[in-house]
Amino acid sequence: MSLNPRKKKQAKVLRTFRKVHRINGATLFIFFFVVSISGLLLGWKKNSNDYLLSKTHKGTSTELKEWLPIDSLYSNAKYYFKEHISKDLSSEIDRIDIRKNDGTAKFIFENYYGIQVDGATGNLLHIERRRSDFIEGIHDGSALDVYFNTSGNPIKLIYTTIMGLALLLFTITGFWLWLGPKRMRRASK
Repeated sequence: MSLNPRKKKQAKVLRTFRKVHRINGATLFIFFFVVSISGLLLGWKKNSNDYLLSKTHKGTSTELKEWLPIDSLYSNAKYYFKEHISKDLSSEIDRIDIRKNDGTAKFIFENYYGIQVDGATGNLLHIERRRSDFIEGIHDGSALDVYFNTSGNPIKLIYTTIMGLALLLFTITGFWLWLGPKRMRRASK
């Protein structure tokens, strides 16, 4: 009993999708593994007992008019960085996270350290190692741009494009590998 031309075509498409699915999975296995583990860790970062991401500590005032100017808070954060973390590491900041409702300014440094200062007094509230920022860099590929000191994040863009297209291709071929045999069985009844 031979297959009719329509079923032969469906079987050929199914074999092609299976091959694409298998090659895609085998080629990008390690990347899918890294993205899944890092994504899982990022999802749990606020529930990691301050290991991946420290809680926000409370300052003395939530009224911005009572706060010190940002440049003064930054000077204090740089001082605390040099005193408590390292005199040799760069104290360049990546960003400032103002938490008005907590009375806190978080200074996040390029080398994955963070310093929380009281917005009103400038006093040190907390020093943290921002493991979640490093994990995020692994998750989206930007850690490689930092490592190779590239500008414009080209590695991140290439990495996220490849991973996004691979996931899309995986989804389409996986769906077809599930649906195709059902359609073939239905057609043979």
